[in-house]
Amino acid sequence: MQTDHSRMPLIDTLKAISCLLIASHHLALYGLMPDFAYPLIPDLIDWLRENGQIAVQVFFIIAGFLSARKLAPYGIPLVTDPMHVIKQRYIRLVIPYLAALTLAIGCAALARAWMTHDFIPNTPNFFQLLAHIFLLHDLLNQEALSAGVWFVAIDFQLFVLVVTALWLSSQIEYRFPRLKLIHLILIAGLTVVSLFVFNRNSYWDETAFYFFGSYGLGILVYWASHKQYHLFWFTLLGILVIAALLVDFRSRIAVAGVVMLILGLAKQYEFLESRIMPNFLTYLGRASYSIFLIHFPLCLIINAVFFRFLPSQPTIHLFGLTLALGISIMGGILFFRWFENYPITDKMRLWLPIGFLASGVLVILVNAKSI
Repeated sequence: MQTDHSRMPLIDTLKAISCLLIASHHLALYGLMPDFAYPLIPDLIDWLRENGQIAVQVFFIIAGFLSARKLAPYGIPLVTDPMHVIKQRYIRLVIPYLAALTLAIGCAALARAWMTHDFIPNTPNFFQLLAHIFLLHDLLNQEALSAGVWFVAIDFQLFVLVVTALWLSSQIEYRFPRLKLIHLILIAGLTVVSLFVFNRNSYWDETAFYFFGSYGLGILVYWASHKQYHLFWFTLLGILVIAALLVDFRSRIAVAGVVMLILGLAKQYEFLESRIMPNFLTYLGRASYSIFLIHFPLCLIINAVFFRFLPSQPTIHLFGLTLALGISIMGGILFFRWFENYPITDKMRLWLPIGFLASGVLVILVNAKSI
């Protein structure tokens, strides 16, 4: 999610568009502003509510594609110290994530003082705070402190699963030299099982197994792009996606299949590094994780301000939605510069979790006194 994509403008552009769709989906789904503005743009709001979240599949495909590039380029696993690799990934994800959640706790407390609505997260408890630090909030059935944080947890689960599979396969191949392509069998097997089994059952939607179909397609298409007969392998992957859709049509898998082929063909024909993409989109793509993290707390405040201080006229709240999207983008860019793209120091690793816990405890104490 935070890998340097400066040499891959196409990926940055896809991430930028997907991030804006997800932020717009949340704007259309949460708060009172979309309800007040609904008479003016009913079709757009309905479409965003129903389909906007599908854009998250683009991130899963890209994440798998880039994981293959980093962990097993040319289909050769390079993972020798899985715990070190997993630790690095956790730190890169969690430092900006905790900073954004600290802001989210404060924004939710302020929003609760100005309005009452189901979309505002409740006052957290200490166990809930700990669950968020370790990215276990969904698995432990804890209410999310911000919209979309499930994605961060799933992204980490997927990365851990891939690192483990690649390391395990390299160990097997080292001990049994005659066994070849174990890593390919494991990744392809997990992808197929996810597409045909796990992804069809919402029971698994809080685990990596549910989403591994998209993530695995990203890995497989990266490896296929290095094969001599790459078009054959692309076709085979396309047939796999079509078969999964024939068994159970899911628009999210259809989107994943299209993006998979775009990345594979772009990689093969050296379009990934093309500079023809607009600079503002490629920059937004680099800042997409920050925009993703920060947009909901900012939208909370804007919703509360418009509800508290402005009349409930459709035009005013349509302007509020547009303003919220613009502020989310600008806030995300600043957050990217100040946190995500800032060198991670030992002090930051120590004080951000402490600050996050302290902010949560402070809100808990203030809420207890007000009861």
